[in-house]
Amino acid sequence: MKILVTGGAGYIGSHACKMLAENGHEPIVYDNLSRSHRSAVKWGVLEVGDIADIGRVQQVLKRYRPAALMHFAAYTNVPESVQNPLLYYRNNIGGTTTLLAALVANEAIPVVFSSTCATYGIPDSTPISEDHPLKPVNPYGFTKVVVERMLRDLDASHSLPSVCLRYFNVAGADGEVGDQYFPQWHLIPSVLRAARDNTPLSIFGDDYDTSDGTCIRDYIHVTDVANAHIRALDYLVSKGKTCTLNLASARGYSVKEIIAAAEKVCGIQIDAKVVARRPGDVPVLVGRADRARTILGWEPERDIFAQIDDAWKRMQK
Repeated sequence: MKILVTGGAGYIGSHACKMLAENGHEPIVYDNLSRSHRSAVKWGVLEVGDIADIGRVQQVLKRYRPAALMHFAAYTNVPESVQNPLLYYRNNIGGTTTLLAALVANEAIPVVFSSTCATYGIPDSTPISEDHPLKPVNPYGFTKVVVERMLRDLDASHSLPSVCLRYFNVAGADGEVGDQYFPQWHLIPSVLRAARDNTPLSIFGDDYDTSDGTCIRDYIHVTDVANAHIRALDYLVSKGKTCTLNLASARGYSVKEIIAAAEKVCGIQIDAKVVARRPGDVPVLVGRADRARTILGWEPERDIFAQIDDAWKRMQK
């Protein structure tokens, strides 16, 4: 099948494109390259364009007539979303509205949507299930809540089925995708760059209500995330119903634990210093993926040491 992949030149999108190709599909990458790299497009054609350009989106839809959409195109930097919320509302909500309008005007094909655990905000309890109230504490998380709602409404109004995948923290690397595609503000690549370059690492706050005072996150290997997208695509093509699923491991690691794991993998002591908290950060985010296991047969296969080791090996190249 031909699959339209918005944001397919980015970190997670490029891994999904590789897995699509490995499963016999043809990814059609649609990306404006504003925060991604042309060189990441190795498993299909690249159509340069913005999701907010309805004429360009319609042109690509008519040219390729894709069987489904994987939608990754979004800004994802939480502190930036706090500092510049309109940028996130304009791109993540406004751009997606235009993209979906073009979709339903042509053909209501299934959608696999890249959502986030940031939709939950500060959790009432952990690990978090999909039934937890959505209370985002930053504009980035709010934009994902809005798009999830849009997709549910479009299923009701236009029979447009979707699977929203709420990722927890994505890490690791595939051997063919370089470290330049890692989100620069994510912890693991920041830790590894500090190890590689022998530069100080900033820990954003050590006074949270956690075991060691630093934030705790649930980490998933990017290859496992890409695999979930293939399973979600197969589910929708097989007439599966619209649903929302967590991608999580149910195991959290603090910032200090990640640093210690990276030092073990790299064999390098990392110079870390505590600075002020970042706006929009949540103390603990750990998820449950029972529903993904039941509906998709998905399980995370690569632990935190594999995630760090794979990222480190790729970064060394």
